[in-house]
Amino acid sequence: MAWDKERTKSLLLAAATIEFCRYGLAGGRVDRIAKIAGVNKERIYQYFGKKEQLFDAVVASQLRLVMDEIQIEGEGPEAIADYAGRLFSRHCADPTLPRLLFWEGLDRGELMVDREAREANSAHKIARVMEALPGVTEEDAADLLLTIIALCDSWAVLPEMDGLFAREGSGRAERRRVAVVNTVRMAAQALISDDGGPAAGR
Repeated sequence: MAWDKERTKSLLLAAATIEFCRYGLAGGRVDRIAKIAGVNKERIYQYFGKKEQLFDAVVASQLRLVMDEIQIEGEGPEAIADYAGRLFSRHCADPTLPRLLFWEGLDRGELMVDREAREANSAHKIARVMEALPGVTEEDAADLLLTIIALCDSWAVLPEMDGLFAREGSGRAERRRVAVVNTVRMAAQALISDDGGPAAGR
């Protein structure tokens, strides 16, 4: 019976995603990944190389799933706030990518998989913010996007902090989403004046 290479790679990627989300690159173990996948660990080295390359493959696969999924739609501060709300909801439904990127930053530093594609995606989003908020500079658009990412990703990677400050309760995620949306709306509004031009003093 022929060995199904693509199925085996999919099983290993799925198992590695679970492992690296939980333990990061440094803490992730190849033998645990192989056990979860039900595959001999030698297949990992055969298909992906070293553990670092498997981690990069996991991050790249998740980026391909998510990178273009949530887009900025419409114009004005409300469009930016809506984008933040949808991104937050997406990460609530599936916190995989924020957790992987958290570990990537800790374990890999400036080493980044798919850098060219990610730079292009970032440039596109910056340009889209500048279209939605006429008169806003590239630097301010970048800072606003970084603020949105920090607000949305933190829910997935810092759950204990939310528990300390807000405690668990019914509807907590929705209350947090509303807080994120309101914060981003105010931040976007602060970048433009009442007549749609650059904010006063800029």
